[in-house]
Amino acid sequence: MKISNEMKVGLLTAIALTCLILGFNFLKGKNVFKTGNFLFAKYSNTKGILVSNGVFVDGFKVGNVYEIESADPNLKEIIVTIKLNGNYNIPKNSVASIEESMLSSPSMNIIMGNDTHYLQSGDTISTTDNPSLLSSLGSRIAPVGDQLKTTLVSLDKVLNNANSLLDNESKHNLKQTIANLDSVTTSLIITSRAIQAILATQSVSIAQTMNNVNSFTKNLADNNEKVTKSMANLEKTTDNFANADIDGMINSLKKVTNNLNEILEKANSKDGTVGLLLNDKTLYNNLNNTIRSANILMDDLKVHPKRYIKIFGKADKTPPLTAPLNDTSSIK
Repeated sequence: MKISNEMKVGLLTAIALTCLILGFNFLKGKNVFKTGNFLFAKYSNTKGILVSNGVFVDGFKVGNVYEIESADPNLKEIIVTIKLNGNYNIPKNSVASIEESMLSSPSMNIIMGNDTHYLQSGDTISTTDNPSLLSSLGSRIAPVGDQLKTTLVSLDKVLNNANSLLDNESKHNLKQTIANLDSVTTSLIITSRAIQAILATQSVSIAQTMNNVNSFTKNLADNNEKVTKSMANLEKTTDNFANADIDGMINSLKKVTNNLNEILEKANSKDGTVGLLLNDKTLYNNLNNTIRSANILMDDLKVHPKRYIKIFGKADKTPPLTAPLNDTSSIK
C-alpha cells in the first residue's frame, strides 16, 4: 500500500500537535501518562497561586497544584485541584491554606489533623483563608500611623510652647549656660589630666601600698588558725562573763562598802575607843608625854646606872636627866 505525501504530512502534523500538547501539560505539572490521587480545595482568594506550585506538609513536598478553575461565573469561589505524588494518609480534618512568600511564588500548606479516617482521591479538603502579608502588615501599621499622628501633634504643641518660652532673654541665658557647661567641661579635662599626672607620679607608692596590703592579708591567712583560737578564747571569756554572777559580786561589794562606811563613821565619832584615840587631843598629849618620860628614864638608866644599881662604891649623886639625850619622840 502506497502512502501519499499528503497522508504523511497529515500524520506528522498530528504527531507534532500531540507532542506539543503533552509537553505543554508536562511543563504545567500535569502528568498525562500516569494517574494519581487528586484532592480539591475551595478558596475565595487564591493569592496568586499558579499551576505547578508546590503543596507541602511540614515542609515536605507531597504534590503540586494541578488545576485552578472557577466554581461559578461570579468568581465567588475558586477550586484548586491538588495532585498528590503518592498515596499519603491525610486525615479528614486536615486543613489546606495558601502561604505567601516575599521571595518566591505562593505555595499550599496542609496542616495535618488527628482524625483516624483519611481523605480519598476526589475528596474536598477543608481550607482556611490566611490574611495576606500586605494586609496583615497594613493592619499592624495603621494603629502605629494613628499613634504617630497623635505624637506629631503633641510634639508640635511642645515645640510651639518651647518657642514661646524662649524669648531673647531666655535664649541669652541658655547660651550663657552652654558656655558655662563648656567651661566646666574644660576644667574637668584639666582636673582629670592633673589626677592622671598625680597617679603617674604616685604609682610606685600605690604599688608599694598594694604590696603591703597583700603582705598583710597573707599574714592574716597564714595566722588564720591563731586568729581563730584567739576568737574562740575571746568568745569563751565573754561566755564566762555572761555566766558570772555579776549581781552577786556587786551586792557583796555594796555590803563591804557599807561596812567600811560604818567603821569610818564609828572612827569619826567620839563614842568608841577608836574615835576617842583619833579625836581626843588630851589623850594624845598624855600618851606622848608618857612615851617621853619613858625615854628620859631609859636614857638616865644608860647614863647613870649606879643611881639605880648600887653594888660597890658610892652612889651616883648627879641630878637626873630632864630630857631625853636625843629628843626625837615628841611630835610637833
